Amino acid sequence: MPGSNENARLSTLIDEESLQARVRELGAQIREEYGDEPITCIGVLKGSFLFMADLVRAIGGPVRCEFLGGSRNHRGTRSTGILRITHDLKKSIEGQNCLLIEDIVDTGLTMEYLMRMLKVRNPTSIKIASLLDKPSNRKVEVDIDYVGFTIPDEFVVGYGLDLQDFYRNLPYIAVYHP
Repeated sequence: MPGSNENARLSTLIDEESLQARVRELGAQIREEYGDEPITCIGVLKGSFLFMADLVRAIGGPVRCEFLGGSRNHRGTRSTGILRITHDLKKSIEGQNCLLIEDIVDTGLTMEYLMRMLKVRNPTSIKIASLLDKPSNRKVEVDIDYVGFTIPDEFVVGYGLDLQDFYRNLPYIAVYHP
């Protein structure tokens, strides 16, 4: 397993039932606000893929799915702060209502960058839905329109979130204790 720390353990922060109930609530809220209007949902890879899949089903109605991938360069365990786009949208979002879907907003740097990048593509509107919000680590302010859960400053895995690409498949959110 990651980091070869055999003493590492996980403790459940948000159980599967609570996750699924909140995703259904968010989906209903989003659809109510957009009415019958089509929504282009843009998932931020890789972490948002499970949340996005459940959320677009909960939203219902006319939904189009797109994906963006980004990677921060690291020197050791520290981020250089430079975001590199690893996967861009395949279709234009001009004139569309867009919903940027993220697994977690932590420092806000990724969301700030992605929002700036997407706004120049002239969507009719663009909002953010994040499963998790960790405001204690914010370096830049980001307005998140739809938040699943606000969490404390803990390293979390599961439901798409990973540690060295492990734990994404957990059906719940857990705190990783090394």
